[in-house]
Amino acid sequence: MRRYPLSFVALSTLGVLCAIPGGISLAGFGASIHPVLDDPMAGLAFLVSAVALIGSGAFPLVIEKLKENENA
Repeated sequence: MRRYPLSFVALSTLGVLCAIPGGISLAGFGASIHPVLDDPMAGLAFLVSAVALIGSGAFPLVIEKLKENENA
């Protein structure tokens, strides 16, 4: 079984959790969660943050893969 770095799992999880309210806000249902999310720009900010978090989580995964290939 493959083990993933903790930082990859944590940052990717936070990215997915950040994308959920962003998608809801962009779909037009943000006011049901919080009044601030009624603005579509808030949803866009959440989605940009989600992409940044998932991208940041990809770096430890790539480094781990490179270390595995170097040892093989």
